[in-house]
Amino acid sequence: MTEHTGTTTDTAAVFDLLRERATALAASFSVELPANGALPHSMRDADFVPSARVNLELFFRYLIDGVEPTVADTQPLIDRAMTLVHDGMPVAEVWHNYRAGTAFFWSALVPLVEDADYRLIPQVSLRLTDYIGLIMGRIAGALVEDARQPRWDLLERQHELADALLAGRDPGSWALDPETTVPPAFLIAAVRLGDPTPGTLTQLRSRLAHLPGTLLHRDSGGWTALVPMAADGGDPVRVLSAALALPENAPHPQYWIGVAAATSHAAVPAAYAEAQVVAEVARSLELPEVLCRQQDMMFEYAIATTGSTRTTLAAVLAPLDDQPMLIQTLEAFIDNEFNHNAVARALFIHRNTVTYRLARIADLTGYDPLLATGISTLMAARTARRLKPAAARG
Repeated sequence: MTEHTGTTTDTAAVFDLLRERATALAASFSVELPANGALPHSMRDADFVPSARVNLELFFRYLIDGVEPTVADTQPLIDRAMTLVHDGMPVAEVWHNYRAGTAFFWSALVPLVEDADYRLIPQVSLRLTDYIGLIMGRIAGALVEDARQPRWDLLERQHELADALLAGRDPGSWALDPETTVPPAFLIAAVRLGDPTPGTLTQLRSRLAHLPGTLLHRDSGGWTALVPMAADGGDPVRVLSAALALPENAPHPQYWIGVAAATSHAAVPAAYAEAQVVAEVARSLELPEVLCRQQDMMFEYAIATTGSTRTTLAAVLAPLDDQPMLIQTLEAFIDNEFNHNAVARALFIHRNTVTYRLARIADLTGYDPLLATGISTLMAARTARRLKPAAARG
């Protein structure tokens, strides 16, 4: 095959189509998509959209012009990979995510190529192989050089310390290291994602990492920070919110942070488990608060931690699955604090219709919304259903 240094008009049109589709795919990416799990969850946590856009721009320029990206061109990608590794992502996972991202875009783009243009596939795949090898080689070189720096050992110790504390292991040996201080108490902050705009998670993680003495840990659902608590007894949640410059009561948070205090090293694992549940509950219910605590959601937290009972509760509403108007009426009844007139106004129906629908709910589910025991059970069932995604990942 001859070396490709330019494109014909027809070839350029095909490449432009692929670039346009790839760019649109990156722009429409959501942390909840694709639903089939084509991308690793850690890749979505890593806020990969900005890097994907840079990669697409550089690759298609390389494909069309035949000019290899310079070191300066690829520096943002190198810096991004370095940051992820510093924050605790294993190098092997960085490589895996690169391969997964490449496969994801490739599988979406190849079907767009017309049969007459399939002759271009080998050319594109060869150039893509060259490009990925170039990028990964430069990242590997930067990581090797960085590993020779003294701060690398400190970062490794910090990651190991965070892992030990969260797992309930004694950090005593680290306490003897003058370069690694171990605060006596931490505020555990577990981060869970909504649908953040590109770069949002990176900024948040950077702010957390720069809080003095903070340790970062990656887990299956996102990121967790161990933030040292001040000895002056101030409200650690308020202090953390101010330090991170978090918006208050944002209507649609892009992420949620579940927090729990650990007043001793031995209390860290339990606080970690609590913070994870709090964050997942807040995400599932799409609460308006960014920083959330158990005491602010006692009802929901209790349901989220009831295990098999949660499944039983969720099944209470199963008889209404094919009755959308009844579900809508129940939602409005709860949201409007059981006021029949308010429900009628909200749904643009007569008050008697509200009464009739509530009676139907009682008949179908066996729980009367007009009785305290009935509505409390129905409210718990509604919460249990909304918490099912959290239960699967928590």
